[in-house]
Amino acid sequence: MKRVVGLILAGGQGDRLSVLSEERAKPAVIFGGRYRIIDFTLSNCVNSGITRVGVLTQYRPRSLNDHIGIGRPWDLDRQGGGVTLLQPYLGRDSSDWYRGTADAVTQNIYFLEETKAEMVLVLAGDHIYKMNYDELIAYHLANEADVTVPLYEVPMADAHRYGVLSVDGYGRIIEFDEKPAEPKSNLISMGIYCFNRLALIDALIADSEDQASTHDFGRDVIPRMVEKDNARVFGWKFDGYWRDVGTIESYYDGNMDLLTDLPELNMYDPDSRIRTNEPGYPPAKIGWRAYLQRSLLDLGCIVNGHVEHSVLSPGVYVEEGAVVRDSIIFDDCRIEAGAIVERSILDKEVTVGKNAYVGYGDDFAVNGERPDIVNTGVTIVGKRATVEPYVRIGRNCVIGANVTVDKRNADGYLPSGKTIRAEIKESPYRV
Repeated sequence: MKRVVGLILAGGQGDRLSVLSEERAKPAVIFGGRYRIIDFTLSNCVNSGITRVGVLTQYRPRSLNDHIGIGRPWDLDRQGGGVTLLQPYLGRDSSDWYRGTADAVTQNIYFLEETKAEMVLVLAGDHIYKMNYDELIAYHLANEADVTVPLYEVPMADAHRYGVLSVDGYGRIIEFDEKPAEPKSNLISMGIYCFNRLALIDALIADSEDQASTHDFGRDVIPRMVEKDNARVFGWKFDGYWRDVGTIESYYDGNMDLLTDLPELNMYDPDSRIRTNEPGYPPAKIGWRAYLQRSLLDLGCIVNGHVEHSVLSPGVYVEEGAVVRDSIIFDDCRIEAGAIVERSILDKEVTVGKNAYVGYGDDFAVNGERPDIVNTGVTIVGKRATVEPYVRIGRNCVIGANVTVDKRNADGYLPSGKTIRAEIKESPYRV
């Protein structure tokens, strides 16, 4: 599909994922054991025959850049196409940090012009779904549209989080309201846009000249096009699995969706395989006294204890007598003998000491620092943190990266809803 170029928006900070996105961009957060969130969008492109892809990064891009590299796992390491990482740069009047999703594309119009593509897919890099973009593009062409927006039905209670749309009997979008306080419908935008290239460039130029604009596709560009009498803006309904994993609750639930007997998101279909930069670990190893039930284990895992309804990334070590239940464990974590991890998310290289308990008790008090995002009983432990032996950590707690939780600073028990972060030491060279 040489006439289509994909642009993946992957620069967002994603603070609603708490400590999971403090040291990495949201699209680089691990999902489903071995994948990064962006793997789904990249794989959709390749599975749809789109081999020219630009990835627009900004916030803490190192982990994302390292993961994508030259694009080999997605067969995007090729001349005359492939993947291009597009980061903001300074050096001329029109360049600066990206001020919004539309501004990010505006600053890379030169990339679109170089590709000579007829159509541009603007894609979100932080959603979990499988989509054959061929069907979207065919619908776009059949309607001679300027832009086509994939639509999805969500529960009415969740609609306020998204752009809410209304369409006429011909599929034409007649109203677009970004994150309304009182939604009129539960039909929402998926944050994906199929543009004619020239229509996109015209819309971006008009947006860049609007001093009142926030330079966002959902807030500014698409609503402005809907209001134009001569613009052809259509909606295309998507019926497959789709989840915006931008909150702790939706991220946790998305991982747990993979553990059902027949997941709606089929990860085992060879025709729509999700590709990733696979780690070089040996096979998983299950000890003779281990117990496993309804879980995902990746390469390099060693399980001698009890793992139930959980997702384990590569290199996780669960010692004999340890219990992992209803949890998501990132790479190279170690759960020592007698420890219990329940309804928790552990970032990379976390150590839970002997007989410690993460996710302890029946007190589900919401997190005091971020009650808006840590409120469903899930405790989150940041990268390289250590929970020392016999320490108990309650529900809805947040442990920052590199923190050591010991009996001295927690008195043996960290109550539900508490947050501990690493101390920031003053530099002796501060002027």
